[in-house]
Amino acid sequence: MNSYPSLEGKVVVVTGSGRGIGRALAERFASAGCHVAVNDVDPDLVDEAVAAINSTGTGSGMAAVADVSDSDAVNAMIDAVMERHGRIDVVVNNAGIVSPMLHFFEADEAWWRRIIDVNLTGHFLVSHPAARIMAKQGGGCIINMSSGGATRAHRSFTAYDATKGGIEALTRAMALDLGPYNIRVNALMPGSIDTNNFGEEYRRKSGENVPLGIVGEPRDMTGAALFLASDEASYITGDVIKIDGGLLAQQRSATVDIKPPSEFPNVEDL
Repeated sequence: MNSYPSLEGKVVVVTGSGRGIGRALAERFASAGCHVAVNDVDPDLVDEAVAAINSTGTGSGMAAVADVSDSDAVNAMIDAVMERHGRIDVVVNNAGIVSPMLHFFEADEAWWRRIIDVNLTGHFLVSHPAARIMAKQGGGCIINMSSGGATRAHRSFTAYDATKGGIEALTRAMALDLGPYNIRVNALMPGSIDTNNFGEEYRRKSGENVPLGIVGEPRDMTGAALFLASDEASYITGDVIKIDGGLLAQQRSATVDIKPPSEFPNVEDL
């Protein structure tokens, strides 16, 4: 049973959806009966994701290979989606890069500009033509991808964190400008999500600093995305939803807190 019947038949563009969180989002939207444009710079990843979606018999997938930092490529992608489906209802701006991770003293202008261009400018370049289409249709939904780095800092992530702070500011500003056109704009803030199958040891160590005690999976991002895109969220815009297992709710990491979880009462003693 589809939990969000209002999404049935919607046309959704998910950038950076060849792998990780993006692919999980693309597959989940397709499972809700959506027609999904799978975007990535790697055509092999795109073809694999599209084939997986189309093999399920629910929803549909189309290839949308493009670098989101290239306006000509983005415009061609949007045109291709319109030629296939004639509308765009939802955009999920998921595409982004992290590496190379460089200390501020190691960084250079080329590194800075590339991360800004993909992570922040890419959100603008995809949203700008899509929002015009949505306005003419009478509405739509845009979901941006933030990070804990928008409000807290990572070491050696100067450019990345700057883009995520910018994305949250962009989300609020877009929500104000696009609200009168019935276009809602929100953002998701993932916490510690294992997008690379790092293994049990990584997951165990990372989970120690998450209040729920575990790292997240890409699929953990999908429920909030479908909710925001559905009619159930018709009065929500300009907001950021955290999906982080409580990571940002804490003042200190669990391993250095005054009373760490290792000293909590045992269930047997309750």
